[in-house]
Amino acid sequence: MQNHADMGDEVDQVRAILSAVPDPEIPVISVMELGIVRKVDHQCVEITPTYTGCPATTVIETMIREALDQEGFENWSIKTVLAPPWTTDWISDEGRQKLLDYGIAPPPKGDGKGTLKEPSKTHCPQCRSSNVEEISQFGSTPCKALMRCLDCAEPFDRFKCI
Repeated sequence: MQNHADMGDEVDQVRAILSAVPDPEIPVISVMELGIVRKVDHQCVEITPTYTGCPATTVIETMIREALDQEGFENWSIKTVLAPPWTTDWISDEGRQKLLDYGIAPPPKGDGKGTLKEPSKTHCPQCRSSNVEEISQFGSTPCKALMRCLDCAEPFDRFKCI
C-alpha cells in the first residue's frame, strides 16, 4: 500500500507530465494550461472537453494515455467528466498569454461563476486594437469565433466565453 506522501509525489509527477501534453488543435498550449485537465489524484486523471461534442476529445485522451504510459503510469485511468461543463475561466494566465502570442484572442477572465472580472472587449492579437468585428460565430473550431480587426484588417480566432 502506498503512503500518502508517495501518492502526492505521483500526483505532482503526473501533473508535470500533463503540462507537456499539447492541445491537439492549439499546440502552443498544454491540456493543463487550457484547463482540460480537471483533476489529478487517486491514480485517475479527469478531463473535460472544451465543449461536449469536441472532436478532439479522443485525441486528447490518447495523447494523455501515451504520455502517462511512456513515463510508467500505465495503471492510471483517464475519465471524461462533462458536468459541470468546461469554462474559459479554467484557462490559466500562462495559457491566456500563449493564446494571445499564438494569434488567438483569449477570453476575458471570469470569477468561475459565469461573471466576467474583466471587460468583455475583444482585442486583436496582432495590433491589440479593440476595433474588431465578428465575422462568424464559428472559427477554426466550434469553440472559437472568427473575428476581424478593423484597424489592421487581420482575421483571428477568439475563444468563446463559456
